[in-house]
Amino acid sequence: MLKLPNDGPATGRPLPELLTGDGPAAVTLVIAAAQPALAQRLAAGRLHGDPEAIVGTNDSGDRQKALDVAAHHHMLDALARAGVGRVLSEEAEEVITLNPGGAWDVAMDPIDGSGSIGIGAPLGMLYSILPAAPEGFLRKGRAVAAAGYASFGHSLDFGWSLGAGVDIATFDAEAGCFRLSRQGVRLKPAASTIAYNASNERHWPPGLQAWLRDLRLGKQGPRGRDFNMRWLAAAVGELHRILLQGGAFLYPADARPGYENGRLRLIYECVPIAFLIEQAGGLASDGTGPILDRQPRALHEMTPLFFGAKDEVESLLSHLASKG
Repeated sequence: MLKLPNDGPATGRPLPELLTGDGPAAVTLVIAAAQPALAQRLAAGRLHGDPEAIVGTNDSGDRQKALDVAAHHHMLDALARAGVGRVLSEEAEEVITLNPGGAWDVAMDPIDGSGSIGIGAPLGMLYSILPAAPEGFLRKGRAVAAAGYASFGHSLDFGWSLGAGVDIATFDAEAGCFRLSRQGVRLKPAASTIAYNASNERHWPPGLQAWLRDLRLGKQGPRGRDFNMRWLAAAVGELHRILLQGGAFLYPADARPGYENGRLRLIYECVPIAFLIEQAGGLASDGTGPILDRQPRALHEMTPLFFGAKDEVESLLSHLASKG
């Protein structure tokens, strides 16, 4: 392995030492253990077949790629062995029962950002763990006991929270295990990097457009400082970057047909992100209130999403509520 002048032995406690006991911790450990195989297949690209091949359409009308479906079944196998009761996945229209009577349920997006499969862009997966209940997955995000994500980039990183802060581990390929790399992640309240798709700005409410104009004016504008703009086209990639470096993300509803209620899925994309962001001291909103307070009406319901640094999200929401 390539060594830098200051490289030494691998550091950081292995994940099994950090996630001990039953319940959400045990399920989280199983989910983490399933990620290296997904990362390895992503890294192989077209060497063994085409991961971008279209094999179906999901409930939201998005085309499913071969790797979407393969990741879905890979995760189902792992969760079944972990004793998980039911699973809600982006890649299945209905809830899947794995172990009747299981104490814990999992909502997941097996491959987030799959539109970028095959081009080396950041991808990931998102999940949340809930105690089994008669109402199933149609519960507010406050019911979530744990949540996390995997980030597939030049490193394989796994972030999680059991409700007592956010920790991040990095996969040590030599040892074959995840090792703790960041502990107790906290977001600074101010942000200097904003993630949004500028091509959609003309469809957004006037107040939000005014907020963005102020940002672009930088030091010469009313904000009195410069901002950077980034867009990875994968919410989990933005989440990972924001947890590590700070910032804010926005994917609002807009005037286009099919985007009136936003485009990200509430239960298995936005709720895990919101859980982690709140645990790190930030805010996550649908534009009118906290994501975790929103009552889902359908399994694959979509929502606007704004998350990140507390002060910046509050400023954004204030402008969104105005008429410009």
